Amino acid sequence: MKVIGVMTRDFRFFHELVRLMREHRDQFVSLDPEDDVPDNVGVVITTREERPKVRFRKVVSADRPDIALEMARSRLSGRESFRNLVAGVDPGRRPGLAILGDGRVLVAETVGSPERVSDEIDRFRRCFPHERLIARVGHGDRTNRNRVIRAIWNSVDDVEVVDETSTTRRTEEPDADAAVSIAMSSGYRMPFPPEVLPTPGEIRDIQRLSRIASEGRVTISSDLAEAVAKGEISLPEALTVQGRKSSR
Repeated sequence: MKVIGVMTRDFRFFHELVRLMREHRDQFVSLDPEDDVPDNVGVVITTREERPKVRFRKVVSADRPDIALEMARSRLSGRESFRNLVAGVDPGRRPGLAILGDGRVLVAETVGSPERVSDEIDRFRRCFPHERLIARVGHGDRTNRNRVIRAIWNSVDDVEVVDETSTTRRTEEPDADAAVSIAMSSGYRMPFPPEVLPTPGEIRDIQRLSRIASEGRVTISSDLAEAVAKGEISLPEALTVQGRKSSR
């Protein structure tokens, strides 16, 4: 039986990778960069920085241990690429994101903003070779949903909107859990990217958040609040602009 070889001097990367492999009971051996790779090793994991130093045919490297491990598992099983890579997104100010390769969950996490979903999808599609990349986005939270769709439009082959009414949230990361359910569901295909049109209630809520963030000193204008809701500027940037206007 072939095992995973771990070859890195990056302590943090090594520690997190070993924790994940022990948690999932992956068989592995730790290797020194100067050592020959044993015959029972089917794939070697290392960091991107150390990749050029590894002398072995099957090597995977990534910045994140969890991604590197999923890449290694795929290579160890003989799967060089996926037919379909599916990105499931549970929209929100901090969206849940799941990546599935031919139905298998590769990654499930929470992302910092709707626009960051595009960066993460770009990262994953470089890590996991595939023939087709589909994005499935939950239909709820229309404003953030549309921000996600616009951000990822040129990074995927198709975008589907999924009715997320029945998606489950059972884990400690409910948004990531819902993203997995969304990725596993089918939806209707978007023919073109939608407009982002925040509701009056969303604009008022961002103005409320601006008062909280400034400890009651500043309430940003509705125009600035709308720009924040659309993802055009951040709330701290809007507070700075509003502060300049108020000081004139």
